[in-house]
Amino acid sequence: MTKRVVVTGIGVVSPIGNDVASMWDSIKAGRHGIGKVTMFDVEGSKAIMAAEVKDYDFGDRRAAKRLDRSNQMAMTAAREAYKDAGLICGKDDDPANYNVDPNRFGVYGSTGIGGIETYEAEVTKCVTKGNLNRGSAMLVPMMMPNAVAGNISMDLNAKGPSMCISSACATGTHSIGEAFRNIKFGYSDVIMAGSAESVLAPVAYSGFANMTAMASTDDPDRASIPFDADRNGFVLGEGAGFIVLEELEHAKARGAKIYGEMVGYGATSDAYHITMPQPEGEGAARCMKLALEEAGIAPEAISYINAHGTSTPYNDKFETAAVKKVFGDDTKVPMSSTKSMTGHLLGGAGGLEAVICAKAIVEGYLPPTVGLKNPDPELDLDYIPNEGRNADVQYVMSNSLGFGGHNGSIIFKKYED
Repeated sequence: MTKRVVVTGIGVVSPIGNDVASMWDSIKAGRHGIGKVTMFDVEGSKAIMAAEVKDYDFGDRRAAKRLDRSNQMAMTAAREAYKDAGLICGKDDDPANYNVDPNRFGVYGSTGIGGIETYEAEVTKCVTKGNLNRGSAMLVPMMMPNAVAGNISMDLNAKGPSMCISSACATGTHSIGEAFRNIKFGYSDVIMAGSAESVLAPVAYSGFANMTAMASTDDPDRASIPFDADRNGFVLGEGAGFIVLEELEHAKARGAKIYGEMVGYGATSDAYHITMPQPEGEGAARCMKLALEEAGIAPEAISYINAHGTSTPYNDKFETAAVKKVFGDDTKVPMSSTKSMTGHLLGGAGGLEAVICAKAIVEGYLPPTVGLKNPDPELDLDYIPNEGRNADVQYVMSNSLGFGGHNGSIIFKKYED
């Protein structure tokens, strides 16, 4: 018999707020976090905008020296979600007070690229300055993608499955989906699931800019504008988002608050091109259908779709085509891209957007696509332009479509006992 899986805690670090409350305030205000890059010199670059995390301080300076920026943000978000869920099983807690068995508490914590900021800094030391003896002994543990899961596991005393799923922009959604299945089939009671990314470093930024994937404007209000006719690329963001997934009876037994229930997950591959989505949206459509089938609902039941919505010409067009394949050419389903405010967190996007979906259900609010001033005449869905809406939110779908043809869709529903 399968188990029901609920969301009992959420946490974020984002370009629009370094905790859930401030992030959600920005979402409701339609306030983006995009501006000219300040972390390094972008003089002469084809792109100059980013969605940086502002005023972020990990707090523990000694520990921070052993953690890449992406790992610091992951741990901050996971700690917020852990506290929000009211979990007790830390190394400093009395085992008599534990409300989750550490052996059945897992971490699916992921990143798309890993500690690239650390890697670039060490390359500069070892190669540019010509001294191979200068490399940090901490380089490998700081740059490896699985450090996200490993560090969170140690920090929270989670001794169950600990793993990193790295699938580009679908990373966070795949991590949450696979964690959901783990609990659904009885292997774990609780899993901290989500993702983080920080690739705002010169070489990585240059690579994205030179493949003409990023917006080339110098106007922050017209940089990340999904579904707009003037869109010309995504804005690179950074941050983290984590949710606590928990088996329903386990959550009820300890009196946990419940944000919503996770009911569906789909994962497919385009098997088409390393960076371009399949033009008809076939893989993405099949992914959404799988999630709907697992949830046991018809497309009409979905109250809101959090789109991948990167603001690139191809993604927005092909994702719209995929939605129409599933929901019908004349669908009225509301769909927005919160990347219009947060920028694109790459591997961190799915984790952050899952938190946004959980809040949308609880608050009964559909986030807007800000900056949508000049709608693309070829894109005719309800993209919730510029202002969010109050609504009765029953089911929410979140889509992530990554380089490599990786597709992920997850579905949450309003909790009912």
